Amino acid sequence: MTEQTDDEPRPAVAPAASTPGAGGRFGASIRRSGYLQKWLLLGVMIGFVAGLGAVVFYLALKYTGEFLLGYLGGYHIPTPVGEGGGHGDTGFRRAWAIPLVTTGGALLSAFIVAKLAPEATGHGTDQAIEAVHDDPRAIRFRVVLVKMVASALTIGSGGSAGREGPTAQISAGFCSLLARRLHLSDEDGRIAVALGIGAGIGAIFAAPLGGAVLAASITYRDDFDYRCLLPGFITSGTAYAVLGAFLGFDPLFGYIDAEYRFERAWPLLWFVVIGLVAFAVGYLYARTFHAAVRLTRRLPGGPVLKPAIGGLLVGSLGLVVPQILSSGYGWAQLAADRGSLLTIPLWIVVVLPIAKIVATSLSIGTGGSGGLFGPGIVIGAFVGAAVWRLGELSGLPGVPHEPGIFVVVGMMTCFGSVARAPLAIMIMVAEMTGSFSVVPGAILSVGIAALLMSRTNVTIYESQRLNRETAAAERERRAEGRR
Repeated sequence: MTEQTDDEPRPAVAPAASTPGAGGRFGASIRRSGYLQKWLLLGVMIGFVAGLGAVVFYLALKYTGEFLLGYLGGYHIPTPVGEGGGHGDTGFRRAWAIPLVTTGGALLSAFIVAKLAPEATGHGTDQAIEAVHDDPRAIRFRVVLVKMVASALTIGSGGSAGREGPTAQISAGFCSLLARRLHLSDEDGRIAVALGIGAGIGAIFAAPLGGAVLAASITYRDDFDYRCLLPGFITSGTAYAVLGAFLGFDPLFGYIDAEYRFERAWPLLWFVVIGLVAFAVGYLYARTFHAAVRLTRRLPGGPVLKPAIGGLLVGSLGLVVPQILSSGYGWAQLAADRGSLLTIPLWIVVVLPIAKIVATSLSIGTGGSGGLFGPGIVIGAFVGAAVWRLGELSGLPGVPHEPGIFVVVGMMTCFGSVARAPLAIMIMVAEMTGSFSVVPGAILSVGIAALLMSRTNVTIYESQRLNRETAAAERERRAEGRR
C-alpha cells in the first residue's frame, strides 16, 4: 500500500475530530479553536500565500510577455497606469512574427498542461468553484505551479486571457492543501477555498474589498454566502498588503477621470443604455465562450493541437485588431481618456467587444490557460467607450466631455452581470479605477443588466450553483450515493 502524497487529492472524510493527530499540534489547535481564532489564523495564512502568489505570477507574466511578444514578436502592448502607463507600439515591426509567437506560446502551454496537470486547462476559476461545491481537498498542489507557467505562456505570447483565473487557482490550490493537511471539516474547507478565490482575484487587481465580497458571491448565481464575508476581509486585506509591499499600492488603472455631476435626472438614461448594451454583450460573451468549449471537445485533434490552432487564429486576428492581443488592460486605460480614445478608429471601438469575445473563446475555449475576468473588463470598457463615441457623434445631450465614467460603468456592468456577482465586480472596478463617484450611474446600469441576466440561466462560470439550498441538496445526494 503506497503512501498518499500532498500533491494528490484525498477523498472526502468525516469531520476532522475523527483524526486527532492530523496536521500535528497546529492542525489540532485550529480544529479546536473558536470562530475568531480559527479564521484569523487561516485568513492570514491564505492571504499571505494569495498575495505572494499574485506577485510571483505578475512578475512571471511581465517578463514572459516582454520576451515573447516584445522581443520575439517585436510588439509592445500598452500598459495601465498601475504598471507604468506605456502607450505601446503604434504598429507591428515584424507582423509575420505575431501569429508564430501566439501559436508557439499556446503550443508550449498546452503541452505542459497535458503532460503534467490536465485539470489546469481553461480559465481555472470554474475548477476552483467546483472544488468548493464538490470536494475542497480535490485540487492537486501541482496544478498551482503548472497553471502559473502555462498561463504566463498563453497570455505572454499574446493569447486573449486574464490573469485572475490563474491567481484564483493558485490560492485555491493552497487552501485545498490546507484542508488536506489540517483535516479541516468539509464546511471549513469549502469556506477556505472560496476565500482563496476571492483573495487571489482581489490581490492581482489590488482590490481587497471587492475580493472579500467576491469570495462570498462567486460560488452562487443567485445567492450570497455571508460566512465568507468576515474572514474574507482578513484574507483579502492580507493579500493586498503583501502585493503592495512588493509592487506598490496604486490602483491598476490609476485614478480615472470619471467625475460626473448628476444635476438632472434625465442624463441617467445613458446608463440605462449602457446597462442594456452591456447585458447583451455579456450574454453573447458567455454563450460564445461555452459554445467554443463544446465545439472544441467534438473536433478532432488532441489537447495540444487544438490550443495551438486557437493561438494561430488569435495571432491572425490580432494583425487586424491589435487590441485583442494579451490581457488588453492598457487599451482599456486608453479608452478612458478622451484624447487617446479619439485616436482609435471608430470601427475598432465598436467592433472590439465582439473581437475580444472571439479571441478569448479561441485562446481559452480551445484549451488554453488564462482567466475570463480580465477580457470581460476590457470588453465592458469598450462597450462604454462605444456608447460614448456614438453618443457624442449623435449630438444628443447628456454625454459627458470625458469618456471615463462610461468606460468604468461599462467595465462594472458587462462582467458583473455575466459573472452573476454584480456587487463584487462593481466594488472591484471602483477600486481598480479609483472611481467611487460613478456609483449613482453604476447602480442603475449594473442593476438593469443583472436583473436581465437573472432571467436567464447564463453565467460565465458554469460551476456556480443556483443557491446554497440547491448546493446542499446536491451534496446530500452525493453522500447518499456513497453509502
